[in-house]
Amino acid sequence: MAEPAIGASTGALLGGRVRLRQPAVGYRVAIDPLLLSAAVPALDGETVLDVGAGVGAGALCLAARVPGVRVVGLEMQRELARLAAENVVDNAFDDRVDMLFGDLKRPPPKLGPRSFDHVFANPPYQEAERGSPSPNAIKAASNVEGEAKLADWLVFCLTMVKSGGTVTVIHRADRLPEILAGLSERTGGLVVYPIWPRDPAYAPDVVAKRVIVQARVGSRAPLRLLGGLIVHDADGKYTDAAETVLRHAGALVLDVKG
Repeated sequence: MAEPAIGASTGALLGGRVRLRQPAVGYRVAIDPLLLSAAVPALDGETVLDVGAGVGAGALCLAARVPGVRVVGLEMQRELARLAAENVVDNAFDDRVDMLFGDLKRPPPKLGPRSFDHVFANPPYQEAERGSPSPNAIKAASNVEGEAKLADWLVFCLTMVKSGGTVTVIHRADRLPEILAGLSERTGGLVVYPIWPRDPAYAPDVVAKRVIVQARVGSRAPLRLLGGLIVHDADGKYTDAAETVLRHAGALVLDVKG
């Protein structure tokens, strides 16, 4: 296989279940897409869309966790989309996972509205007018909003999911009001699931900087705030609950049915 135009390194996710090539510098996969994909309530035979798939970490981890699921990834950065496609082949998921190069503002014709059972997304966390973007262009585009703002990501996700399906996003906790506003008009049963870096019971000053939000189209269930996931023990190691998800392909059950 030819080397990509950007330098790449190879690692493993989910305790070796997934091999992943990613840029050697700049953009690097963190745990967020793994936690996000673990929260998608996909079943065998269902179809799922990963919006902003990057190098395919979330899509591949979902495919590894749910053997009968079909996943489509959409990525607007050409080099990341190419690495994602290579990762699909390297993991022998090419019969169930497709990676598309394209922009959610101008999606590929293959993506039809209301055609997926579930949609998940890890939108850029930073507004364009705030902070200083990375000098690495790929990392900057992954972390900082471009033409598509957070509201545009949410609208696109809602457009692509079937009635009765779910939309799941991970984002900064301080942008939770925007996410709830963007999802609540067409969905119900919203669930807010905080990601705690350490146990707040023993570290009173700790805050959840990330949240997973999930909603179901057509549901009338009320919003629920769950206890969430504690990622690290006091000694800095992953908690057993985090290990189950990050090493052993366990699911995060948010249960938004209703």
